[in-house]
Amino acid sequence: MPCDPTTEHAGSVSRPIIRRRRGESTALTARVVEEFPVALVFNDMSHAVMMATPLDLEAFAVGFSLTEGIVERAADVSDLEVFIHADSAEVQLTIAQSAFLQLKGKRRALAGRTGCRVCGIEIFELLDLKPQKIARPNDAPAISHSAIESAACELPARQMLMCETGEIHAAAWCKPDGSIVEVFEDVGRHNALDKLIGGLARLRENMQDGFVFLSSRASYELVCKAARMNIPLLATVSAPTSLAIDVAQRVGMRLLSFCRHEGFAEYTASASPVPV
Repeated sequence: MPCDPTTEHAGSVSRPIIRRRRGESTALTARVVEEFPVALVFNDMSHAVMMATPLDLEAFAVGFSLTEGIVERAADVSDLEVFIHADSAEVQLTIAQSAFLQLKGKRRALAGRTGCRVCGIEIFELLDLKPQKIARPNDAPAISHSAIESAACELPARQMLMCETGEIHAAAWCKPDGSIVEVFEDVGRHNALDKLIGGLARLRENMQDGFVFLSSRASYELVCKAARMNIPLLATVSAPTSLAIDVAQRVGMRLLSFCRHEGFAEYTASASPVPV
C-alpha cells in the first residue's frame, strides 16, 4: 500500500478538549475518529469521493465496487493501489474492461439528465429499489435466537475504535452460531459494511453461511448492499427505516433490529419463526 511514511493513520487522533462538569473545567486530550475524503478511481477515471476512516481501504474499495454493482466479483478487480496522504486518500483500481464500459455508460446517463439530487443519485430509476431476490440454498443453516443474542453480546468488545473514541460504526460477519469472525469499523455505516464485504470477498468467504451484524440503524442502502451479495440475514442495533423493511421483504432477507443480549425485533413479516 503506497503511502507517505509520515502519514500513517491509526483510525483515530488526539485532540485537545475542555471537559466541564459540575462547574469545574479540566483541560485534557481525547481520541477522536479520523475522517477525510477517499477518492475511488477506476481505470484512471475518478468515480466517487467518500468521507471515510483511513483504515482497510483495500477492502473498502473492493466492497464498494461489489455492492454498488460496478463489478460482479472480486476477481474483476485486477489491480488496486492505495495512496494515503496527510488529509486525503486515493484508491486506484483496475477493473475488467466490460465492467468499466458499463460504468462509463451509467455516468453518461447521469450527465445527460436533470437531477433530483437524492443522495447524489440524479434520477429515481437509478436508486435500485428492487434488487433481485436472494438465492438461498436449501441446505442453508438456520440462525437461532441465541445466535443473534450471542453476537450482540460479543460485538462491543470487538469494536476497538469504538472503545477508544465512542463514535464509530462497526460491521461484523457472524457464523450461524453467532460467533464473530470479522469486524470492520468506519465513521460511515455504509463504509463499514463495504469494508466487511470487501474483506470477505477477498478471502472468498461464503456470504450465505452466516449473517451481518451492524452497530447502526438499517437503511435501505444497507439492505440493498447486503442483498447484492446474497446475504440472507441483516441484524442491526438500532431501528430500520420503512424502505429498508420493504426492500428486505422484496428480496427475501430476514431483517432484525434492536438486537440486544435479551432479544430483538424481526421486521420481515414473511419470515418464518426462528429456532431457539
